[in-house]
Amino acid sequence: MPQAKASFVDPRALAQHRKRARPNDARFLIDVARFELQERLEDVNRTFTNPALIAPFPALWDGFLPRARHVAPRDVLSLEPGAHDVVVHAMALHWADDPVGQIVQCRHALQPDGLFLGVCLGGETLHELRASLGQAEAETTGGMSPRVAPMAEIRDLGQVLQRAGLTLPVADTVRQVASYSDIPSLARDLRAMGETNALAARLNQPSSRALFTRAAQLYAQHFPSGSGRIAATFDLMFLAGWRQHDSQQQPMRPGSAGTRLADALNTAEFDETGAPVLDRTRNKK
Repeated sequence: MPQAKASFVDPRALAQHRKRARPNDARFLIDVARFELQERLEDVNRTFTNPALIAPFPALWDGFLPRARHVAPRDVLSLEPGAHDVVVHAMALHWADDPVGQIVQCRHALQPDGLFLGVCLGGETLHELRASLGQAEAETTGGMSPRVAPMAEIRDLGQVLQRAGLTLPVADTVRQVASYSDIPSLARDLRAMGETNALAARLNQPSSRALFTRAAQLYAQHFPSGSGRIAATFDLMFLAGWRQHDSQQQPMRPGSAGTRLADALNTAEFDETGAPVLDRTRNKK
């Protein structure tokens, strides 16, 4: 029998962290995500009448999409095929075992020419904490355990949109750098957000005080934020794509262009040897 794929996330731990979270106590990332998503919706210049919102803390999104259907972020999303003209996946994809599968489900829930928008953590998020804890653990125990979830790069997320079958994919990043007095104050915000370690491979035993003491020293040394404080990076990754429709802009067939790029730029074209390339299209009848 084929072996089951190992899970990236411990779903019970993630559910517990979200249940114990106090997101109103550390909502600055949600506020940035709401603002940026609203800007992107306004840029589309379309009125959406059947929205769906996938988010772990729906109360923080009240008023964002009027009449939106709120959907819990689970492996199998409670979405009806072709029911929505916009689906927003908010601040949960970075904890998904199968992000491509999540977006595929969103695409199936879209009407033709419907819009998918997503926002999640990625990039250099918490790289300071990851580096400090990793070095401290290596020094104090001689090993390392996963303490901060791996984060997807922007190019990876662009490929995820394409693999999910969305057209006109776009991915971009908005960085937020927060300042904290120490690691415990950062940890308090992460607990409030429901973003503490829920990795399936995490260490399931208490760590020594020496590890955290050394991590605090390394953090303050390498990632200061001024006035004795430390910096913490959060990269919000924004994703957009459309369900295919005949009215959308289509890519041109290779070789079908009627104008050379060199002519458009009013410059000369050269081959790999440095010799000028003649415009043979001008001699065609």
